[in-house]
Amino acid sequence: MNPLDSAGGPTLARTRQELADALAPTGAGGARAVVMTMGALHAGHVELVREAKRLAAQVVVSIFVNPLQFGPGEDLDRYPRDLDGDLATLTGEGLLGAGDVVFAPTPEVMYPEGDPVVRVTAGRIGEVLEGASRPGHLDGVLTVVLKLLHLTRPDVALFGEKDAQQLAAVRQMVRDLDVPVQVRGVPTQRDVEGLALSSRNAYLTPEQRARALALSRSLRDAAEAARAGASPDDLRARVRTALDAAQIDVDYVALVDPRTFADVAADHRGMAVLALAARVGGVRLIDNTTLELGGSDLGLHGAGVAGTRQADAHQGEA
Repeated sequence: MNPLDSAGGPTLARTRQELADALAPTGAGGARAVVMTMGALHAGHVELVREAKRLAAQVVVSIFVNPLQFGPGEDLDRYPRDLDGDLATLTGEGLLGAGDVVFAPTPEVMYPEGDPVVRVTAGRIGEVLEGASRPGHLDGVLTVVLKLLHLTRPDVALFGEKDAQQLAAVRQMVRDLDVPVQVRGVPTQRDVEGLALSSRNAYLTPEQRARALALSRSLRDAAEAARAGASPDDLRARVRTALDAAQIDVDYVALVDPRTFADVAADHRGMAVLALAARVGGVRLIDNTTLELGGSDLGLHGAGVAGTRQADAHQGEA
């Protein structure tokens, strides 16, 4: 184990044994929270860590670019990596301190026998939207999430709501496999112009970033239309039209059930997630907002994906 600084900061663990040594004994001083990241940390990750610090006595932040969730031709090799910068980010005011842990394993540490033979399957939720566009992606996500839950043994795990389908899949896994952890979603963090924060935003040129603002703008416009009683078909069409006008290559625009991610019916009333994925200059971005059809919407800065605060619970209630 290597302390990050000489002033009683968090511990950097690179191996399973170093991680085990750094974890506080169960019941010794309160709950443990985990925040799982792939590094290239930004303000969205920082907000996850701040919430984790509010909830738990010990916080573990994992930094691991998981090869299982990247498909052929995706950006595994060029995904931004900056461990030194990430460590500096995590030790800002109100963030990680003495007793907290940064777990930064290599693929060989996470998968000591190579690609795992047994993996978690996301099932139906892994076959639509992100699952359809990136086959096997959510299987890879759930496999590493379950491994990290076993290794860190947290009381609570925090995930950003920008990856709404991933959050729903993690909750389903926790319910189905009786994983003893509380899953909490943290609202999407956005820059001052509304663009959802993402490590992949670093790939955007200034011109591409300006066009990418159409993603959040189209969701805001759809939220207003939902308040006025627009139908699911109309909401999807509005977003597609706005993205086409911005010369953005649309992957999908979907209005789905917040738990199953199945398309909602034309006469659906109640909560729904309006989710999109698109490419801006070759950079694939996702975003979403939560709406209440037939009622008031929650909007981009509202209660979050799928009524997260109400859905947070242990095991079968998560």
